[in-house]
Amino acid sequence: MTTRVILVRHGESSYNVEKRAQGHCDLSTLTEKGEKMAAQVATALKDLKFDAVYSSPLQRAKRTAEIILNGSDNPPALQTTDDLKEINILLWEGMLFSEVAEKYPEMYAHWHSEPHKVRMTLPDGSELVPVLDLYEQAERLWRSLIPQHKNQTILIVAHSGINRALINTAIGLEPADYQRFHISNCGISVLNFSGDFGDQVQIESLNVTSHLGETIPKIRPNHKGARLLLVRHGETEWNRQGRFQGQIDVPLNDNGRVQAGQAAEFLKSVQIDSAVSSSMARPKETAEIILKYHPEIELKLRDDLREISHGLWEGKFESEIEAGYPGLLHQWQSQPETVQMPEGENLQQVWDRAVAGWNAIVQSARPGETILVVAHDAINKAILCYVSGLTSAAFWNFKQGNGAVSVIDYVNGADQPPMLMAMNITTHLGGVLDKTAAGAL
Repeated sequence: MTTRVILVRHGESSYNVEKRAQGHCDLSTLTEKGEKMAAQVATALKDLKFDAVYSSPLQRAKRTAEIILNGSDNPPALQTTDDLKEINILLWEGMLFSEVAEKYPEMYAHWHSEPHKVRMTLPDGSELVPVLDLYEQAERLWRSLIPQHKNQTILIVAHSGINRALINTAIGLEPADYQRFHISNCGISVLNFSGDFGDQVQIESLNVTSHLGETIPKIRPNHKGARLLLVRHGETEWNRQGRFQGQIDVPLNDNGRVQAGQAAEFLKSVQIDSAVSSSMARPKETAEIILKYHPEIELKLRDDLREISHGLWEGKFESEIEAGYPGLLHQWQSQPETVQMPEGENLQQVWDRAVAGWNAIVQSARPGETILVVAHDAINKAILCYVSGLTSAAFWNFKQGNGAVSVIDYVNGADQPPMLMAMNITTHLGGVLDKTAAGAL
């Protein structure tokens, strides 16, 4: 069973432009640009058939959903639910953020450092704990929705805060990690539920904005650190066949070179200041193809970014692995952190070297520098778990398509937790959904 959820944030609103706190306040409306953005989402999603569509009842989200549905043939009726309302920050609603900072300086500073600890005492003496309350709201929505829509595709249109809480609760992130992911106006994310809430969930993509004419999300104001573009290599013949490759140095196939060229075109206008690749052939060639539009960049190679060693599994199909090692493949697919590859690595060993390599790149980066990093499925997944505040047990929560692009920003500098701005962008390879090879690592 797989339930696919397409998650969209509303378009630009009047309060977004004015830099006002929105929350539950329903005075904020879509701007002309916001309406155009919603129409661009409609175009991006026009080939998808939705079994159900839900939105927040607040007008900026509901109007976005209506515009998206107007671009569909025979769409389902729009349903609204209060469980998709934005985070409740009643004390601040309608205020300029500059006014919030002036009137509630300690609370506002806390919001940026530890938002899950912020408490608001209302005039009637009651208390809000906005982030914790939002997490409860998100869990309630999933427990209600997922059982109703098994094996279906549903569209959800809501807000930045609740969308972030929905993604976080789906993959097991704690309230302390509330701000690990960025959610742009009309950004599209795709989640695949393997069962009920609490079962394995894959983020197929996160915060894709290329349909808006924005290749990757803009750098946030007051950005202090580096931006890293994490790319998986293009397809190999073994990817296409579904054969485990690991550290066997399989080169790109013709389609993989096309994918690398598509990634190159996609990133052509994006600033790249330096580039690093795994020392294996398939990511190295992918990086070289991308850098044809950035000829001044010297590609550096790192052995610690080499793919996981599958040991005796390398060169084999899943059926051969199951026959030779009964049950171990299922264990790898359900509890990857517990598996020791026969005469190969375990995930902790991969994690240790991937994270060490990643941190070395980050620590050597200049403030404001953009670095291209090209590696492999397992390496990229380990890095994505790490930057998201997850453990290796969350390995399968992130999809990595051949030629896909992810964006990680060190907004507050190299020594502070980064923000995942976008993940597994594959629109340059054929649309919102990842259509690249589902083959082995």
